[in-house]
Amino acid sequence: MLTDLRVGIGVDVHRFASDRPLWLAGLHWPGETGLTGHSDADVACHSACDALLSACGMGDLGSQFGTSDPQWEGASGSAMLAETAARIRRAGHVPQNVSVQVIGNHPRLSGRRGEAEDTMSQAAGCHVSVSATTTDGLGLTGRGEGVAAIATALVAIRAATTL
Repeated sequence: MLTDLRVGIGVDVHRFASDRPLWLAGLHWPGETGLTGHSDADVACHSACDALLSACGMGDLGSQFGTSDPQWEGASGSAMLAETAARIRRAGHVPQNVSVQVIGNHPRLSGRRGEAEDTMSQAAGCHVSVSATTTDGLGLTGRGEGVAAIATALVAIRAATTL
């Protein structure tokens, strides 16, 4: 029986790498510089995974999909998000929704927001909203060194424990 709602927060940051394609919010961005990482470095999907796992008390992206596991080398963020949602459901929990905010100067997300939300929602098996912002030239994202994302997830937890 689902008896409790829990909120989780996830953050992910990757620097740009000119030799890789850019994957962000489950979408390929032709003509944009990619990000470094063990997988596709999709900060939007990765932060959503962390938020979902955090809400369930199931660790984080590194503990579930560690860089020592060759199965996840080069894996898509969408596949990792789908697998995260599946693991949460196998534990008896139900993702309710996820909100992701991408932080960076580019790519401009607004023209593909609906597509990003549909792609991430399908992978997570719940509604995912996507927004974007810049830091007005401040920090690593403002200097154009990389992209970050912050996510919040709401999950219905089975047999919640009392503290």
